[in-house]
Amino acid sequence: MHITDITNEIHAASQRLSKSADALFELGREKAETEREYRSELAKEMLRLKAEGMQVTLITDIAKGNVSERLFQRDLAEARFKAGIEAADAIKIQVSALQTILKYQSDI
Repeated sequence: MHITDITNEIHAASQRLSKSADALFELGREKAETEREYRSELAKEMLRLKAEGMQVTLITDIAKGNVSERLFQRDLAEARFKAGIEAADAIKIQVSALQTILKYQSDI
């Protein structure tokens, strides 16, 4: 690889890293919103079950089952956020490796 090729790859990876920061912000917002929606629906369901006279020891499990779609959306948003973080970390590792190669090439 030529030094200019390495430099161009570092620049491209840096741009991807910058874009990933914006994407992570959006994924973080989505994660927070789905958490809020899940907790709100869970609380409403628990109150509804309590008002219907369900045993207190069963309310939490039954309520979680009744709002399982919200729970799934919350877990999915969390998984997407973690995947975004891992993708950004992979880009950082790539930049670091390219910088090492560039330093090695420069020393030759």
